[in-house]
Amino acid sequence: MRTETGHVDADVTGRPAATAQDAARRPGRPRSERAEQAILDATLDAIGEYGVDGVRCEDVAARAGVGKATLYRRWPGKEDLLIAAFASLKSPLPEPRGESARADLTAMLDVMAKDADDPRYARQFALLHGEGQRYPRLVARYKEQVVEPRRELIRSVLRRGIATGELRPDTDVEIAMLTLTGAVMARGKHTAPAEPGFAARVVDELLRGIAAR
Repeated sequence: MRTETGHVDADVTGRPAATAQDAARRPGRPRSERAEQAILDATLDAIGEYGVDGVRCEDVAARAGVGKATLYRRWPGKEDLLIAAFASLKSPLPEPRGESARADLTAMLDVMAKDADDPRYARQFALLHGEGQRYPRLVARYKEQVVEPRRELIRSVLRRGIATGELRPDTDVEIAMLTLTGAVMARGKHTAPAEPGFAARVVDELLRGIAAR
């Protein structure tokens, strides 16, 4: 919830995610998922209208048409809710197939580029890379729980490309990963959708420098 100063309060970490088997067994799951999505959408709308300081869990619950207890069962506090809302803007990255670093990287960047076309992405970008210093705990948790696992998946593709000889053995994995993700982040600041083939062009430009000769 919001403190007197308007800053995000310190919250406990969220519950461990249920397994797919447990989720499938739970009665009323489709309704539960609809309520969860309504809460996340309402949170994103509230962020867009009022900024992070103006988001209140009780207002989000009312906007989503659910009770406060429904919201708090999923997210113990405002910080957890905000992280989940921002994470909901990101589609899951495809699992690497392991046949070609180029193909795997292109598939991942294609998903990221399509996510960046969502106008709400620009607000997230502004918060995390502009106003972020006002919410250091929120940004740190978001990067740890959402950003870093996605980056590590890209790193794993680059490392495998080195191991299979597709990429140069002296490839700087970290720089290559940041180059790829940075291109998508920069793309997300524009209002026009990415042109077809954008992801493949980004990957191919990088591979000009790091592909094995």
